[in-house]
Amino acid sequence: MATKLSELLFAAFPDLRYQPTSKRIRADVNGSPVVDTREALLVWEPKRVTPVYAVPEKDLLARLERPAPEGGGSGPDEHPVRLTADAPPVLDPRTGFRRHTTNGDELDVHTTAVTLPHAAFRPSDPDLAGYVVLDFRAFHWQEDEEEIIGHPRDPFHRVDIRATLQRVEVMLDGVKLADTVGAQLLYETMLPVRYYIPPENVRLDLLEASQRRTICPYKGEAKYWSFPGSERGKDIAWAYDSRYLDAQQIHGLVCFFNERADIAVDGALQPHPVTPWS
Repeated sequence: MATKLSELLFAAFPDLRYQPTSKRIRADVNGSPVVDTREALLVWEPKRVTPVYAVPEKDLLARLERPAPEGGGSGPDEHPVRLTADAPPVLDPRTGFRRHTTNGDELDVHTTAVTLPHAAFRPSDPDLAGYVVLDFRAFHWQEDEEEIIGHPRDPFHRVDIRATLQRVEVMLDGVKLADTVGAQLLYETMLPVRYYIPPENVRLDLLEASQRRTICPYKGEAKYWSFPGSERGKDIAWAYDSRYLDAQQIHGLVCFFNERADIAVDGALQPHPVTPWS
């Protein structure tokens, strides 16, 4: 019987998962080195959508210590993490590092310049013996000589960009905000297709620059625009910077949330996908 590969991935979602990487992984905080290793693992705790790095303790350039007691007592706090039944069904990158879904021990990371409380986690799973997981947000990261932002890249997650000559129109509350035959289609694993449109084909004069910024480890940093006076128009459109060559086809192009905007392709209105951004 044939197997749909996405079903295999979803079936493993409740499990503790890991994958070795051959990349050189380095981390520092304020210039103080924390780790330099070629034996890192990508680790997904149960229910986690995105991975974090686990590194061999032998390659750490910082010191690990058990946290001080949170109640103000004397002596180190064991800080064991035990599973609870109240974990949400999905933990995305917005979920804090300390929301662990596997057993283990929290640890503080001490560099020559700073102490980072609870920034390390030693899983109790025997397959990860000798490794500690590090809080991605607490450090500055590099894979080989390239800066990594947001979270580590998932080797089972793809972003493909393809040109199209189809006519793409974007409407919101009856107002046409974009019309192009030069869109780039972005296909990303488990996400709806996104339509990236040249800015000269977008009514930027009708949009208002937003203060919002977001990070994607595959595409870069995004800035946003809102459509004033519309309940659905807040932070409705975005464009990425040019830091990653992997996404150069969409550098500077404008994309709209098809969860909220009405998008027609060659005259056919596209359905509104249901995602966390709906």
